[in-house]
Formats: sequence, structure tokens, C-alpha cells
Amino acid sequence: MEKLPERKDIKKELTWNLEDIYKSDEAWEKDFKKIQNLAKSFPKYEGKLCESAKTLLSFYSELTKFNVIAEKLFTYVMLRCSEDNSASKYTEMRGRANFALMNISASVSFAQNEIIKAGEKKIKAFIEEEPKLKDYDFDFKELFRQKKHVLSQKEERLLALSAAHANTGDDVFTMFNNADLKFGTIKNAAGKKVELTKGNYSSFIESKNRDVRKNAFKEMYAAYKAYINTIAACYAGNVKAEYFYASVRKYGSSIEASLDSDKIPVSVYDNLIQTVHDNMDKLTEYLKHRKKAMGLKELHMYDLYVPIVEVPTKKYTYEEAQKLVLAAVAPLGKDYCKVIERAFKERWIDVCENKGKTSGAFSCGVYGVHPYILLNWQGTINDVFTLAHELGHTMHSYYSNQKQPYAKSNYKIFVAEVASTVNENLLLDYFLKNTKNKKERTYILNHYLEEFRATVYRQVMFAEFEKKAHAVVGAGGALTAESLSDMYYELNKEFFAAAVKVDEDIKYEWARIPHFYNSFYVYKYATGFSAAVALAKGILSGDKKKIKAYRDFLAAGGSDYPIEELKAAGVDLSTPKPVQDALDVFYDNVKTLEAETK
Repeated sequence: MEKLPERKDIKKELTWNLEDIYKSDEAWEKDFKKIQNLAKSFPKYEGKLCESAKTLLSFYSELTKFNVIAEKLFTYVMLRCSEDNSASKYTEMRGRANFALMNISASVSFAQNEIIKAGEKKIKAFIEEEPKLKDYDFDFKELFRQKKHVLSQKEERLLALSAAHANTGDDVFTMFNNADLKFGTIKNAAGKKVELTKGNYSSFIESKNRDVRKNAFKEMYAAYKAYINTIAACYAGNVKAEYFYASVRKYGSSIEASLDSDKIPVSVYDNLIQTVHDNMDKLTEYLKHRKKAMGLKELHMYDLYVPIVEVPTKKYTYEEAQKLVLAAVAPLGKDYCKVIERAFKERWIDVCENKGKTSGAFSCGVYGVHPYILLNWQGTINDVFTLAHELGHTMHSYYSNQKQPYAKSNYKIFVAEVASTVNENLLLDYFLKNTKNKKERTYILNHYLEEFRATVYRQVMFAEFEKKAHAVVGAGGALTAESLSDMYYELNKEFFAAAVKVDEDIKYEWARIPHFYNSFYVYKYATGFSAAVALAKGILSGDKKKIKAYRDFLAAGGSDYPIEELKAAGVDLSTPKPVQDALDVFYDNVKTLEAETK
């Protein structure tokens, strides 16, 4: 059996250059001491913060300096841990950084109350007097917008202290789901008994052997069913905690409180769900095509993940992938491509898998340095799409950090998946226009449709489940294992029953979804994907105004509310149109796949 290489055996040019953040661990330690000293200066502002524009600017200047260094500290050790999780030195450093930052955050909690007490008129006058305070004007604007939901300093402190306990449901579920829960054994395609785990479940559910995927499906949900009352108690506790915080902050509901952090109207959430329900026939036609392509008399829930076209065996070198991605994103301009070329040449990317390395892929920005990308390159066509995806995140972070002051550089999660999915759409278009191999072409089409199904239809079903569950608690009701499972089962029937035999086991799927403990998060995948489809279409049209508007969006960072940033880029998610247009694109591709696989 081939073993993974040690970290030290990976070629230097295929590793990221973290020396761009810190030349050495000793340099990190110096900055760690520096932020501890910086933190000592914050208490002197308490009770005096808004005495003058000069004092307010001094506080925010010191806070920004602190935050920029803290971001570098945390990112450096996080990336060091990611390249080899067995490196205990960096795990210890990360622990120290987390603890220090948590304690220091509490020392500046007085600021929002003092600014609110000073009043919007006074703060605006301060900005006129000290123009450098404009870097923070959006923070002030947001603070005053939400002031009716900010409590007294004592009450805010109590809420902050209660936060750790409010996460108990999530903490218990996480530990149970990742450490204690066992899934038994199944027979693999070779007839050998193997342990079923969360890690290998995906490979079994995608198996061409129907018995393998059926048994994996049944064993997986049998495990969750056995503990369904415990898991329901964890989730119900989480939902009740969300309702408590929404209530004390004077919101009408948990969903309103959650969406208000991004200034997203609840109508956006409702429009998304309704528009998807109005287009359920498109999903049904795709699933009927799946059943036909697989030669099945009846399509079951465990048949939804196996590829319906042959997976290409072609392998891509990392160098070939670089060229493909650069060609695909060329419509975004030469300077856009030059930044990506820098990412390749200047070692912003950690490419190869090695022993102890974090699995999957991610991108993260570092203000004042540049973004970094982690990959685990295997050379598949999916890896090419992953490279394009992570470079989308990287370019969003790069331009936001270049164009915005630190206080406005971080974009919201609501728009976080837009740039990455735009890049994937551009790569899809490039492949379809330039791939002559029919098997590759049909695989790419199916890959896109599966991404769409998982990111729009599936996440919207999750979002609707969350809305229903939280509404029960908001109305004074109780969530039980039975009510949650029945609620989830009925939703699955609404989405799939027209083309699929909805196996009863699926009613327990909600119990394995960790995202539900981060309330009202999953809908952002669907809105982000829908926005990206529209933006990619505009870019590929060659319309220079649309391309510029998208480039301006990448540079906007957190300088405005996310729905307004997208509106400026040409996508108005306050209406159902972008979601409807995306669903129409999905259907067009279903028809294309049907035509090409006759």
C-alpha cells in the first residue's frame, strides 16, 4: 500500500510560503507579545471614548493595529497546523492565540454602548472633524442601525458570559457525532466486511454496486435512529437558545435576528423557498433522467449520488490545471489573470497531500500579506474545479484587502461563495466549449447538475426544515424526535416523491447535519450559487460594464451590506428573479444532458 509522503518530502515549490507572514516562529512570538501589550491600552478609553474625535480615532487606530496583527498570528498558526496536524508545537501556539484573543475581546466590549450613548449626530460630527474616522463609518452606521437590539453594558456582559453555555447542544452533538457514534460494518463491492464511517460513507453511497450503497444508507441511518432522542434534545436545545437570544434582543423571531446581522429581509429567505417549490418540476425531470440513465425501475434515495455517466480516468497535472483555469477566467481581464499567476509563482498554494495534512481545500486571506490556498491534489477533473473554486475565494479576498481599509475588508458569509462559484461557472463554460471528448463533456454536465442539486435544491430543503423547526419553538411548541423526523420526511417527499421512492430511513437524515447548529446559514449557499450563475452569464457575454461591475464587487469587501453589493454588481436578490434565472439554467443543462446521452 502506497503511503502518504511526510511533509518534509514535499517539493518546496509545491508548498505555500508562510514566511510571507512570519519569517520565523520567533517573529510570531514577538508579535504575540506585542498584542498583549497593545491590549493593555484599551481600558484607558473606557468612559472617555467619545470625549473627542481625537480620542475615538486613537482608540480605533489602536484596535485596528491590534486586529491586523491578531489576524496574522492566528492565520499563521492555523496554516501551520493545517499543513501537518501532528505538529504539536503549532497546536499549542494556536491554543495560546485563541485564549488571548478571547480575553482581549471582552476588554473592548464597552465601546458599542459608549458610541450609541454619544449618538449618531455626534459621531457624524467627529467624522467631519477627523476624516480618518471614515474608515470606520460603516461600522458606526451598522451599530446605530441595530442600536434597538443592543442592551445595557451589564446585560451585554451577561449575554456574553452565557454564550459558552448556549453552545452546549452543538458541543454535545459535535462530540457525539465525531467521537462516540459508530456505524457498524457492511460488505464492500468485493464482498469484504469493512467498518462504515462518516469518512468512507460518501464512497459507498457513490458505489456502482447497488447493494453496497443500499446497505451503507440503511446502516448509516440506523445508527442515528438508535440515538434519535438524544440528538433531538441537542438540536432542540440549540433552537431554544437561538429563540432566547432573539427574544431578549427584541427581535420578532429567530430567523429575523439571524438575517438582520447581514441586513437581509426575511422575504429573501421566503422568496428562495417559494421559487424553488415553483420549479420542482425541473428537479423531477432531472431525477427521471437519472433513473432512466441508471436503468432502474425505481429510483431510491440511496441511488441519488452514484455518477450516472462514466467518471473520466484522465488525470491532470497541476501545471495543466493552472493553464485551464487561466484560460477559463481570461474574460475577467489580464490583471485578474496576473494576480492568479502570482499565486502560482509566489507559492500562495499548498498543493500536495501529505501525512497529517488537513483534508479537503480552503482559501483564507491575510490582510497586508496575500491569501493562501490549501489543496490535496489528486489530478482529477474535480480537482481542477476545486482549484478554480478556491482561486475565486482568493481573488475576492485579494481585491477586498487591496482596495479597502482593514475595517471594511472582510466580506460577509452571504456573498462568500459567489466569487468561487463564478470561477467554477467560467471553467464549466470553457470545458464545454473546448472539450471534444463526449464522455468528458457529459461527465462535466452531470458534475454541474449535481453541484446545482446539492447547492440549491438540497440546501433550500434544509433551509425550509430550519424555518419550520424554529417556528415551532417561536410559537411556544416543543421539538421532539418524532416531530423533527416527520417534518423532515414530509419535506423529502415534497422534493423527491414525484421521481423517487422516498425511503423511510431518510427521515433521520436531519440528525447528521452539523450545519443546523449554525442556524439559518445553509440558505446562503443557494443564494450565492444563484447570484454566481447570473454574474458568470454577464461576464461571458463580454459586456464590459458587467465585467467592471463584478470586479467592483470583488473589491467591495465589507464596505456595504451584502445584498446592496450584489445589487450594484447587477444581481438583485431582493426579488426572486436571480434564483428563477439560475433554475432556468439548470433546466437548460438537464435538456442538454438528455440530448447528449440518448
